[in-house]
Amino acid sequence: MKPFRLLAFLFAAWPTFAYATLNVFACEPEWGALAAELGGDAVKVYTATTAFQDPHRIEARPSLIAQMRRADLAVCTGAELEVGWLPVLLRQSGNAAIQPGQPGYFEAARQVTLLEKPGTLDRAQGDIHASGNPHIQTDPRNIARVAQALGARLAEIDPGHAATYRARLMDFNTRWDAAMARWQAQAAPLKGMSIVVQHKAFPYLENWLGLKQVAVLEPKPGVEPSVGHLAEVAARLKITPARAVLRAAYQDPRPSEWLSEHAVTPVVVLPFTVGGSDRAKDLFGLFDDSLEQLLKAAR
Repeated sequence: MKPFRLLAFLFAAWPTFAYATLNVFACEPEWGALAAELGGDAVKVYTATTAFQDPHRIEARPSLIAQMRRADLAVCTGAELEVGWLPVLLRQSGNAAIQPGQPGYFEAARQVTLLEKPGTLDRAQGDIHASGNPHIQTDPRNIARVAQALGARLAEIDPGHAATYRARLMDFNTRWDAAMARWQAQAAPLKGMSIVVQHKAFPYLENWLGLKQVAVLEPKPGVEPSVGHLAEVAARLKITPARAVLRAAYQDPRPSEWLSEHAVTPVVVLPFTVGGSDRAKDLFGLFDDSLEQLLKAAR
């Protein structure tokens, strides 16, 4: 190819190189949904898990490794939520751009204040997380904080679309602030409501809404309850009743249903993340549906 033709080709191709779609690997549905909100057509999002999978226990399949290999940005919760599978994906992908410490690696949990930090670390206590509880996505205030940091990170690693990311972040902030004001007003009847949880998956939801946790079905985090343990919880609820038993959409329904039958306490199945119910198709629907289910139990 003659020199002037080569130059013409390069100039013609430059916009394609400069403004190519950014590949985002999201570990959980909530971060995939947020990346899509902030990136729009500038990003292509692959979400590694669904709302009906336990994010603690995911198999590091070859298909996930292949997706991570081509990613420009990995967006995960962190705080050891993915400790059983994410390190394998990162190592096997061979993708230097998305390793911890690089701009292409983003942990949502680092953007918020974590609750339930253990005083001591002892694996005999179950699946505890040294940094604190990682299930930050059940509080919309945390989503807002993560959005600011993620929007800035998108603009940093993809400056060609920086204006797009800034504009979409501003639009998301406006819509999200309005939704949070609406949710806060709707949730007023929930303050002080006593609940039982199947797994310690809702401390941020409890903190946001003022719910009062009176019992946990798992004897230790990540340990399935025996019938004997459930019977003990049911006996305690006769003294300290609860209005509802909360479980996430991905969790085994049998423990909460057993308790509901023996303690006459309704089960509330929360979507927990985007895709966990028909209504929770995006982040807004996630909280719309969560509040609706809780308010039904409060009546």
